[in-house]
Amino acid sequence: MKLHVREWGQGPRVAVLLHGITSDSSGWWRLGPDLAERGYRVLAPDLRGHGLSPRGPYGPREWATDILESVPAEPEVALGHSLGGLVLAVAVQGLRPARAIYEDPAWRIHPDAQAAAAREFVDQKRWSRDQVAAANPRWTHGDLDAKVAALARWDPATAGALLDGRPWDFTPAPVVPSLVLLADPSTLVSPEEADRLRRAGFEVRVVRGAGHSIHRDDYEGFLAGLDGWL
Repeated sequence: MKLHVREWGQGPRVAVLLHGITSDSSGWWRLGPDLAERGYRVLAPDLRGHGLSPRGPYGPREWATDILESVPAEPEVALGHSLGGLVLAVAVQGLRPARAIYEDPAWRIHPDAQAAAAREFVDQKRWSRDQVAAANPRWTHGDLDAKVAALARWDPATAGALLDGRPWDFTPAPVVPSLVLLADPSTLVSPEEADRLRRAGFEVRVVRGAGHSIHRDDYEGFLAGLDGWL
């Protein structure tokens, strides 16, 4: 499925940015232009069921296949946040970026936690801007505006399709140089799992004090965490 892809810049190097669930490409409103200023052509797809992209059916394989059909292979860098990190993990062998960055990736969610997570995401569909701000006190006005608009465009059926109570583990192999950038603490990657990833060949960094959406909670800390990878 061909996706709607937001673009910034005309540089010779390509960067691909993959958003999380309930969000869309508008959430990269700061990083996209910043990377364009660094000489990148930035491509930020709306995943199926998000933003201006087509709807269903949904699942990790479908989302990953869409990415391979919608952006060029072998970009200089690919970055995925949360669900986007899961999608990048599934797509990485076909996409073959020179570098892969996983921002607090949702590679594993225990089946017992999935129903509650799905309900929480669906409830957000009805949130007002004030509710989004109350849940995310460190976000800028631009982040809040982008999130509210993304929620209005989001299909909540994506949550049920992903979080259906089945066990899954989409932890990738580091088939390309790979950075895992974690929140503090991460609710998705435990310290023990982070150590295992390091032993497997990933570089793992933590942005101190940042929540799950690192690039919105602490943008400067997020950029510092990417030092040497952009």
